[in-house]
Parts: sequence; structure tokens; C-alpha cells
Amino acid sequence: MDATVTKRWLLARLYEPEQTIVDCRFTLGKPEAGRESYEQEHIPGAVYLDLEHDLSSPAGEHGGRHPLPDPQVLAARLAKLGIGNDSRIVAYDDECGMNAARLWWLLRYLGHENVFILEGGFSAWKAEKFPVTDHQPVRVPSTFEPKVQPQMLANVDEVRQVSEQTVAATSSSPSALPVLIDSRAGERYQGKEETLDKKAGHIPGAVNYFWKNTQNEDGSYKSAEQLVEHFAGLDKDREIIVYCGSGVTACPNILALEKAGYRKVRLYAGSWSDWISYSENLVATGEK
Repeated sequence: MDATVTKRWLLARLYEPEQTIVDCRFTLGKPEAGRESYEQEHIPGAVYLDLEHDLSSPAGEHGGRHPLPDPQVLAARLAKLGIGNDSRIVAYDDECGMNAARLWWLLRYLGHENVFILEGGFSAWKAEKFPVTDHQPVRVPSTFEPKVQPQMLANVDEVRQVSEQTVAATSSSPSALPVLIDSRAGERYQGKEETLDKKAGHIPGAVNYFWKNTQNEDGSYKSAEQLVEHFAGLDKDREIIVYCGSGVTACPNILALEKAGYRKVRLYAGSWSDWISYSENLVATGEK
């Protein structure tokens, strides 16, 4: 089954007991806005998970603006909300799916595959006049045992090595190196503007695939065929390491890559904000 579900699919299964709906709405710069929106109205039965309090660890010197949460801490939080190893999770947000994709990736990182993203998010659901409520459900705690998948991650040392080897490679070099993908908007990748991090530019050797270009205007993901065309310049046999500003918007790009048939995809979780926290790391600007 696809990693995304339609509004009508969810409507037909809204009250199935094995399912947990998770509201992931969050606005950068307005950390309380997501929870406030949830408390005002949300999809019936939905619980709330906050990007910074639940789906990230506190930021430190390294690790980026949104470090990954400790697996045991996240597992305990999920269990408290009634999410168990047998649960089906449907996540949504109102930010083109980027926070929902963060939860989607994290659950798979914990070994839980039965997780999906609602196409279009909350506004699209409400626009269809589908039910909303301000009632917060009482959840019976469950048990969630994480089975961490470390192969889904790339650390800064690996990324540094790939960057150096990519820059040093020539046209005659073997093309077995992993591909570094920068998921941010072109202006940030090129170093023309930067409003979130202390340095502008990109990791040397990375190529730019803006995450929002994987979606249609209504916030739904493009079809598998369209995504195959979108990523046509990438070899499916090569490993791909995806990053963004802080490890969040890389996740919808990972979802899109997998939908297009790429299977060797990893996340550099600290991403650009982690990369620039090391003074020895080089910074590139421009188109390449």
C-alpha cells in the first residue's frame, strides 16, 4: 500500500479501533500554534504530537535544530497515547505534510511500518466538510517496543566523507558514490538567502531537489510515474543520503523517493544546521 491515504479512505475508517490518528500541526517561530489549533478543532479521535517537544530532542551544540528524539522516550510517549506495535497510524498536519512525514519516518525508524500520511492535510479535510471536533479523546495506554533501524541514518562523518569524495571525483571516476540530496528551496541551497541557520549555502557535492516539487498544488503527492520522472537523473542502484535544514523536510523527499522506487535512501538527521555546527566543514554556494 502507498504511504499516503486519501481523505475518503480515512473517513471510511475513522473509528476503527486499531487505528490512531495523529495531528502533527506545527508552525516554525510559533511553537504553541500547532497545539492551539489542535485544541480548537481536529479530526475526531486524533491525538497531538508536537514537532519540538515530542518528535525532536532538545537542540545542543551539534545535532541540528531538531535532533532525533531518543527512541525509548518517543516509544514511551507513543505508548502513553495508546499507540502499540499493532496500531495503524495516520498522521496529518497543515504544512504540506512535512511534520506528518517526520512522524512517518520516525515510526519506520522504530521498526513500525503500519503508518500513513493523510493527503492534503487538515485544511483539505475540513474543506470537504468532513467531521471535526474539539473533543480530546481519552486513550488507554498501550505497549510500544521499538526496534531501531540504524541503517536508515547517515551521520556527519559519513556525509563528510561522501562530500569530499564527490568533490574530488572526475568524469572518469566510478559512479558508486552515494548521492547527497539537499531538500531545501533553491535560494537556500544556492546560498542566496538564509533565514533559519547561521550560514548560507549547501554541503559541497550535494544536488538540489526541493521537497515541495514532489507534490501537487493541493498538497497531495505526485503519482509514482510523475515522481519517477522528477527523479530521473538519479540512479536507483546508488545509495542516496537526504538532508534539509534540520531533518524535517527531508522526510517528505524520502517518502517521494521511495514512492518512485528508490530503496537505498538514508536520512542525515542533523542536516544543514548540524553540518555548519562543525567549523571544519566546508560550505558551497551557487548551482553546484
